[in-house]
Amino acid sequence: MKGLPVFVRFGLVIALLLVGYFLLVKAFGWHENPWLRLLNGLIVGFGLYEAIRLRKLEMGKEFEYFDGFKTGIYTGFIATLIFVLFMGIYMFHLDTAFPETILDQWMSGYFQGPGILLFILALEGFASSVILSLTFMQRFKPSWNVKEEQVQKA
Repeated sequence: MKGLPVFVRFGLVIALLLVGYFLLVKAFGWHENPWLRLLNGLIVGFGLYEAIRLRKLEMGKEFEYFDGFKTGIYTGFIATLIFVLFMGIYMFHLDTAFPETILDQWMSGYFQGPGILLFILALEGFASSVILSLTFMQRFKPSWNVKEEQVQKA
């Protein structure tokens, strides 16, 4: 995995952590509790933060805002696509009653099938990737502040 770009490595790791967390929650029978999905955001957030941080360390002084933002977006999108693929396999082949149970909790009487859940997962993943990348780049963007020494010389 060392030869892969940062966003691919971290995207795979985030996706594996999300799948592992889902399977752990499923093992305890809590996978139908929508509030436990909040930890998904923490997993994605930590992964995106670390991907951008590592990219900044790799690039050094050449690091620019767009480089970090792009790394966050690519990382989040890869993780989201892999996790949605896993959930699609899970919902369509392994536990076909799961989508019905979730949709009954969210939208009773409006069952649209597992496809709507996959769409919601993808939308949430893409949106959170964009928002978290923009947020983290406030921390990592290069500063344009003038140093105090330069002000005294002028």
